[in-house]
Amino acid sequence: MKNFKTRFSTYRNTFREQFQNHVFESRDRILLLIKTLSVICSAIALGFLVYRYGFYVDAPIERVIFGTLDVIFFAFAIFFVFRVIYDSHWIDFLRRNWFEALLIAFVIFCGTLNYILNFRITYYYFELLGFTNPELSNQHFLSIYMLLMIGLDLTRITTLLSEISYKPATTFLLSFVLLILMGAGMLMLPTMTPGKTSMDLIDAIFTSTSASCVTGLIVVDTATAFTLKGQIVILVLIQLGGIGMVSFATFFASFLTQGVGIKHQSIIQDYLSSESLVSATKLLRKVVLITLFIEFLGTIGIYYAWDEELWEQSQQFEDVGEKIFFSFFHSVSAFCNGGFSLFSGGMADTNYKIDRMYNLHFIIVWIVILGGLGYTTIEDIFSFKSIKERFIRPWKQWNVVTKINVYTTFTLLAIGTIGFLLLEIEKLTDRTIIQAFVTALFQSMTTRTAGFNTMDFEALNPATIMMCLVLMFIGASSGSTAGGIKITTFVLVFVAAVANIRRQERIVIANRTIPDELIRKAFSIFIFAIAYNILAIFLLLLVQEPSSPNDTKFILKIIFEQVSAFATVGISMNLTGELSFWGKVIIIASMYLGRVGTLTLALALSNAVVTNSYRHPNAHVMVG
Repeated sequence: MKNFKTRFSTYRNTFREQFQNHVFESRDRILLLIKTLSVICSAIALGFLVYRYGFYVDAPIERVIFGTLDVIFFAFAIFFVFRVIYDSHWIDFLRRNWFEALLIAFVIFCGTLNYILNFRITYYYFELLGFTNPELSNQHFLSIYMLLMIGLDLTRITTLLSEISYKPATTFLLSFVLLILMGAGMLMLPTMTPGKTSMDLIDAIFTSTSASCVTGLIVVDTATAFTLKGQIVILVLIQLGGIGMVSFATFFASFLTQGVGIKHQSIIQDYLSSESLVSATKLLRKVVLITLFIEFLGTIGIYYAWDEELWEQSQQFEDVGEKIFFSFFHSVSAFCNGGFSLFSGGMADTNYKIDRMYNLHFIIVWIVILGGLGYTTIEDIFSFKSIKERFIRPWKQWNVVTKINVYTTFTLLAIGTIGFLLLEIEKLTDRTIIQAFVTALFQSMTTRTAGFNTMDFEALNPATIMMCLVLMFIGASSGSTAGGIKITTFVLVFVAAVANIRRQERIVIANRTIPDELIRKAFSIFIFAIAYNILAIFLLLLVQEPSSPNDTKFILKIIFEQVSAFATVGISMNLTGELSFWGKVIIIASMYLGRVGTLTLALALSNAVVTNSYRHPNAHVMVG
């Protein structure tokens, strides 16, 4: 008996060693095969989902689609099991990938009940909860679940960015190009627009660019030219464009997988204007959570801001679900400074009683302000840690960026509000003092990249238009969802100019010295922005013709449209719908360039200087 136990123990140890050796030797090949098959499965599943929701399909085809998705769910479970087996520390692996492990466990649980006991638990609960069409609800649930699985798979792919030789700036630019093209492709699907016809390519690209770059200029009416599916696609583009697709991927990578690479962190550092790579990654997690939290609060505020009399008389909302969707759409659009609205006439829609919408306007003002302050500013003011530190040490002040953003934001907001009240007082006489103030405040806020409107900008005075151009060009804070050259750029250029006039050697703001590198960067952005807008306006004047020979404001409309597009504002003097093909192309380029930034584009296209340690002799050049 003792010899038998000894031989059994020897065989067991030998088998274990051979198995471990086999696992170790085949690990790289198997994991590469799993990654390849996982990507293929994700592509197939995504294609089936696009076909299911983008085209009109019959019931037999639906059964084939969701039968294939069940097979892919099973394949994802097998892939995950193999990844656990081939990891030398499987407990740490499960701890790092806890979210994916929970998803796979649920897939295995549901699959066991479905194919062994013939019991569809998700369908059962939808039926139990009283859904009118539990089969359709179950399909939607499975589709969302599959998209989540595909998103995790794509997240793992994005962690390979560090192995690509592209610059971080180039990767950031390409991410928006990819988002725009995917959005345009989705918007061209038959079910995204009413009827059986698809959207024109140029209009789809224009709409996708406007949503991805959170601009708000539209060539078709968002409320009537798109179905609910199309509006959801636009909503997703606004959300991804507001935070950045790479930012979302990095967020999920840092939370749900093995972490992010240096290139990810470099992209986020540039995008969020963070001081270091470490703080960039930490800040990113807060960014996504802050965004979702504010949008959630905004949804609640907008939901209760809809006036019941407006709701009942206009019959805008068929049910509570549609009211929630309208609230969430406008909250996301406001915080991301998207400017898209599900009202045909925007916030000035004449089909609704305008005097019943001022509460809604006031709520949207604050959502837009928070979206335009910038994530670092929001975190510095409202985070629990900052509030706790200031409660313990009341003398602790905001950082320099927060002071610049807050003080300049409310200064520009006050200037714009007073300007609208004084310059357009004759158009506000039909409103009470509070209503006129809210209207002026709303337009002052929205001019600085929000894109909503409660007034017809074509009917405004030329002086008001000039004030709007300045506000649009400045924009909001760096590291925010807004556009323009940014507040910090404007302040640094202004302070540097004043310092030069006063012959100051150093530029100081809030008792802090500003490095020369930041001043040069601010002047570069300022000059590039002016140069590009002049070029784009010139090209628009070449390709665009006035709608009528007596259109005396044509040049002003062109200038306003271009600055609005470049600053990703989204307000128009009713010119967007009249743009020619090449006019749309120019505006598309302006929206894209305004979102990614002129300096980012220059860095992506430029080559690094080998060395600048040498110095040429000084030269005297006449200036002024």
